[in-house]
Amino acid sequence: MNMRIALGNDHAGLGMKEHVRAVLERLGHEVIDCGPNDDGPVDFPDITRATCERVRTGEADRAVLVCGTGAGALMAANKIPGIRCGLGHDVYSAHQSVEHDDANAIAMGAWLIGPATAGEVLEAFLKARFDNDADTVRRVHKLRELELDGARELMAEL
Repeated sequence: MNMRIALGNDHAGLGMKEHVRAVLERLGHEVIDCGPNDDGPVDFPDITRATCERVRTGEADRAVLVCGTGAGALMAANKIPGIRCGLGHDVYSAHQSVEHDDANAIAMGAWLIGPATAGEVLEAFLKARFDNDADTVRRVHKLRELELDGARELMAEL
């Protein structure tokens, strides 16, 4: 199944970005480049928001985030309503995050994984499908409840 993939990176992920793009295109997916395309410093929350917004609006099916460790992009992505982001440093977690957690984004650390692992992780993430059984549906619903409860608590503080 060919998908539209929003691809975003910060300055630390720039070196891995073209490899990631090549893998995505080799797998037959359309890449929506959310930048940046130079090594000037950027703030990962801004890039993560711009990239994941493409998933929220339906312009992209999934998002791939590349930063130094993946941790900052992961944290930022999971603050965005409707985004469930996994950390993509190994093949098992990449597909498991989709199958059991309905992940629609993955964060990868360019400083931590090499090109071969990145390719395998991307392939596993993009081929995986949510298993949609009663247990996983219930758990994903609870993730959504956590998200909404947090938003309600913040609004109550205003």
